Amino acid sequence: MLRLRTVFLNKTICVQQQKIINDPIYGFVTINHPLIFNVLAHPYYQRLRRIHQMALAYLVYPGAVHSRLHHSLGAYHLMGQAIGELRNKGINITPDEEVAAKAAILLHDVGHGPFSHALENRLLVGVHHETLSLQIMHAMNRDLHGALDMAIAIFTGQYEKKFLHQLISGQVDVDRMDYLTRDSFYTGVSEGVIGYDRIIKMLTVHEGELMVEEKGIYSIEKFLVARRQMYWQVYLHKTVLSAEKMLVHILQRVRELSVQSTDGLLTGGATDFFLYSYKGEMNPEVLEKFCLLDDIDFSFAIKRWSMHPDFVLSTLCTRLLNRQLFKIKLQAEPFNASVLAEKLSAAQQKWSLSPHEAAYFAYTGEANNTMYQTQDERINIVFKDGTVKDISAVDNPLIHQTIAAPIKKYYICSFE
Repeated sequence: MLRLRTVFLNKTICVQQQKIINDPIYGFVTINHPLIFNVLAHPYYQRLRRIHQMALAYLVYPGAVHSRLHHSLGAYHLMGQAIGELRNKGINITPDEEVAAKAAILLHDVGHGPFSHALENRLLVGVHHETLSLQIMHAMNRDLHGALDMAIAIFTGQYEKKFLHQLISGQVDVDRMDYLTRDSFYTGVSEGVIGYDRIIKMLTVHEGELMVEEKGIYSIEKFLVARRQMYWQVYLHKTVLSAEKMLVHILQRVRELSVQSTDGLLTGGATDFFLYSYKGEMNPEVLEKFCLLDDIDFSFAIKRWSMHPDFVLSTLCTRLLNRQLFKIKLQAEPFNASVLAEKLSAAQQKWSLSPHEAAYFAYTGEANNTMYQTQDERINIVFKDGTVKDISAVDNPLIHQTIAAPIKKYYICSFE
């Protein structure tokens, strides 16, 4: 038995009947089922305390230091409210289904690695956090002797009541409702405030699918607009983008240097395995190592690499630690190649760098933001006469087909 899971299994199983958690947004969040207690107590879940919900956004919004655990507990609370509302409308949801849906939403982000989306597909190349979440849920399910079977079925969309999965992963799910509300609260960006309580009141189930009652159209409008505004003002804020790209380039430089030697690169933690030894296979032993990783490991590594003799690596790390971030400019059209060439030349001359090394100090890219992704999931509005329309087809000046079109912006980052 692996170490983290051994610690958990050797603990006394929770028999506490009820626990109250004070959330700064929703007030008291109630935990009142043994399975939920055991999910919360598991080391794989507790790791979420050590992963920032918004990665490096705290470099722009100092209050944005809340964790993935905060978010999952908030989504859990909203799931309870949504289930209660659907029951009041005559939708049959058994007590076991309620507990399973709550367990699933608690664990929906358990597969996030250090700095969440900033290093998505970077630390573990080609592995999405939802894939890891499912693997971790299966490992926890073995520890809990199959108690998460229904939760996993709901999480993967295999359970017969599709609307329970849609509450976890859909265009209007409790995940999005909480992160918009929570991220707005902790950043102080009021544009992200949504009427989550109103949206939940307007949820219903029609023909087995989660839908929104006609009276909720305007709340959904606000929800979609808030998402777009939060992406440009917070998640894709140009300074946040600059910091995250610096982090990605630090990882890239470390891997490049390690091909020759790992001297001065080793940290003594789980980071070393995934940087220098991981071969792409995810087995129980590798999953255990992944569950030892969090923001603290990578932050320590950056501090260590700031003293590395390689100029590129040490400079990137030192600047990120001290918030001496690269300048970044966004525009609607791609940057002319001559603009990048000029900045690359300036970096070469300033520090006597090779063209390859200079590319770490000036680069271009693009950022995308889509308000409503119709190809994945639809927001269906059910009218009083029983007809159903997608939100983009409703006759309303704010909601129309163009909301599905992505907005693309191009950026250039440089050391000055």
